[in-house]
Amino acid sequence: MSLIKRLSTQSEQFGASLRALLAFDASQDESIERAAADILRNIQEHGDSALLDYTRRFDRVSAASVGELEIERREWQAALDALPADQRSALEAAADRVRRYHEHQRAQTWSYTEADGTMLGQKITPLDSVGLYVPGGKAAYPSSVLMNAIPAKVAGVPELIMVTPTPDGVRNPIVLAAAAISGVDRIWGIGGAQAVGALAYGTQTIAPVDKIVGPGNAYVAAAKRRVFGTVGIDMIAGPSEILVICDGSTPADWIAMDLFSQAEHDELAQAILLSPSAEYLDQVEAAIARLLPAMPRADIIRASLAGRGALIQVRDLEEACAIANDIAPEHLEISTENPEHWAGKIRHAGAIFLGRYSSEALGDYCAGPNHVLPTSRTARFSSPLGVYDFQKRSSLIHVSQDGAQTLGRIAAGLAYGEGLQAHAASAEYRLHPTDLKS
Repeated sequence: MSLIKRLSTQSEQFGASLRALLAFDASQDESIERAAADILRNIQEHGDSALLDYTRRFDRVSAASVGELEIERREWQAALDALPADQRSALEAAADRVRRYHEHQRAQTWSYTEADGTMLGQKITPLDSVGLYVPGGKAAYPSSVLMNAIPAKVAGVPELIMVTPTPDGVRNPIVLAAAAISGVDRIWGIGGAQAVGALAYGTQTIAPVDKIVGPGNAYVAAAKRRVFGTVGIDMIAGPSEILVICDGSTPADWIAMDLFSQAEHDELAQAILLSPSAEYLDQVEAAIARLLPAMPRADIIRASLAGRGALIQVRDLEEACAIANDIAPEHLEISTENPEHWAGKIRHAGAIFLGRYSSEALGDYCAGPNHVLPTSRTARFSSPLGVYDFQKRSSLIHVSQDGAQTLGRIAAGLAYGEGLQAHAASAEYRLHPTDLKS
């Protein structure tokens, strides 16, 4: 059995083959949905007592009160201080790069004044409070803390509450260290759908937030879907994806490892290479076969490449760009000469990596741009997480007396057309104002 599918755009069946390759069953497991719904309902109705019960059941952590589940700031700082020097240096360097990049995204309030004195504009304000979900236990995702927390603080969010499960009381020190340097305000040692419910609805101890961000398991994702509308959420992410466009000049081992870097996430991750050179595709396929046995997560990579991976021969790089726009990948590497030229033809991608040295892994950890990206073709209409996700816009409208004479007639005409007489009258009252102080 081949390690990875080989396709060609010159095949009559290519369109159908590509659709089959991209197909992903996003249908939700009914048992997970029911469990998440029950947990959320119980949290909403019983607050702290339900949260304590679920924490005992799922994380095997007993506490007399929810207050005991808060992780004190001194523990975060101790975790940071205890990191090996090289690890702390790397974490701080990554945090600095992420912060500097996101400072460029901060929107500003603006306005303009028309000739008649009417002022129009837009006011930018941060969200009041945000909840950040971080997987816990043996899983360590300090980069996720950086990528979610830092944009929120750059946006000016005054209260950033982190929740992270602590199975059997295990608190991940590098996650706490990342929180210490990212501006997190409070941390609760809770997880699962119950933590999402506590953030969305509040309990007797935990105040509700305005938005919930961060990755989690299927129960967390189901809970986030259900609380959307009560609070905002970042996105519901699908399996990780990488699409590489290569002209055949990049070392085949580099590209094989780039494909591995996403395939190792899970069996449903997708890794695709587009190249006009059949000989180069042969080289990459050989590199995959040679390098795979040494990978610690070889079984996961093998399943991912066999199930959802592909090496696709295209007519030329122009066609490769057209296919990339159709796929709208989470990560797109353009490993070619003059990558800026081909990037100009890309309309849909979560993040675009230009040139042979821009490996996707650098974007995951420390390049600076956010690694929370749209998946499952949602890059056609969605964007990476950023400062703008933690700011909101309010329109400013200050109509002058002269402006009301013009706008009032326009508004009244439209209101009568819609049969809304009170709207029309509200505008018309201001056409002949009595003596008012402005």
